[in-house]
Amino acid sequence: MTGTPPSSIPDTAALTGRRRRLLRRCGIVLVAGWAAVATSILALDTLGAAGTGPQAAATTATQAQLAELVAQRDARAAEAASAQTRFTAALDQLSAMQTQLLASEEKRRELESGIGAIQASLHDALARNAETDRRLAAAGTLGTADPDGDMSVALDILSGELESIAARSAEADQRAIEAVRTAEALEVERDEILRRNEEIFAQLEAAVEQSVKPLDDMMKKVGVDSDRLLATVRKGYEGTGGPLTPMGYSTRGNAAITENEARAQEVMVSLGNFNNYRIAVSKLPLAMPVKSAFRFSSGFGARWGRQHQGVDLAAPTGTSVFATGDGVVTFAGWQRGYGNLIKIQHELGTETRYGHLSKIRVKAGQKVSRNTLIGDIGNTGRSTGPHLHYEVRVDGKAVDPMSFIKAAQNVF
Repeated sequence: MTGTPPSSIPDTAALTGRRRRLLRRCGIVLVAGWAAVATSILALDTLGAAGTGPQAAATTATQAQLAELVAQRDARAAEAASAQTRFTAALDQLSAMQTQLLASEEKRRELESGIGAIQASLHDALARNAETDRRLAAAGTLGTADPDGDMSVALDILSGELESIAARSAEADQRAIEAVRTAEALEVERDEILRRNEEIFAQLEAAVEQSVKPLDDMMKKVGVDSDRLLATVRKGYEGTGGPLTPMGYSTRGNAAITENEARAQEVMVSLGNFNNYRIAVSKLPLAMPVKSAFRFSSGFGARWGRQHQGVDLAAPTGTSVFATGDGVVTFAGWQRGYGNLIKIQHELGTETRYGHLSKIRVKAGQKVSRNTLIGDIGNTGRSTGPHLHYEVRVDGKAVDPMSFIKAAQNVF
């Protein structure tokens, strides 16, 4: 099957030329009429200037001729106006006809495209039908060629394909509906997860603040620079290692972190500081050196005109004395004024001293832990009775031991 040849369309250029010629003719007519009128007016003026007399009869005849010319001019002007009106109407009608003709041509082209698509589909169907016939013939099941049968087979194939397409379309619609429902459910679940995450973040931040703030306050009370303390701990406990495992990579590139990620990082930093504080607390001398009953016989500060650099804990001779923190014994022996003295160097620049002991149970270079038994209370050195002289020094400077003891009691 072939398409109908396209109809001839009026040449737009030719139509434009015709319009120009008609306008030119109308212009000539109008110019001629105007020339006649002007000539008549000039003649009247000439005759008026000549005055009256023997030429009156001739003037009357001339006026009659001029009146006739005016009438002719008006008639021609009316004819020209009528011709112009008819010409304008004809142009409008011609424009409408051109629009209809273009619309008809567009419809004809669309029909030709549709016919072409139908022909292609029919050609494909006939080709598939021919392939089916060849296969049946090869199998020995096809007899004499039957055109009607071939067309029936082709129609059956087309019908089957249409039914398959309709079924797939319905299935796709159902999947789309299910996908929308799943997306809505996931959105509700996401909102719930975000709400729970917000609650968890708030609880974590509150817990971290409640855990770290008392430690900060404790360090301020004992006169230890918390920033320096944490830096020292991080430096001493920054080792890493272990077998490597494949790591995940982010697909976001260099995208800015979200608010939740920033909050999570702050929580992790605070937890890191808390862990460093925990390590520092285990190294600082925060325990009581005497576990049995005792009496505070003298405090830290001025005494008898001098500076008393520790506290005195009075108890019977032989009362056990314990290390107040992990460290290394740097001195264990006699020292003037202190009598039997033990010095323990702790980490983070702190040192403790235990004087007037009746017995020393450790030796220099020995590592001790918090609450390790290191000696017994006595009355050696410059002493007025059995007691323990206990000192705490930070970077070599004596500080009030009770600030450490009270701070530890407030925290623990």
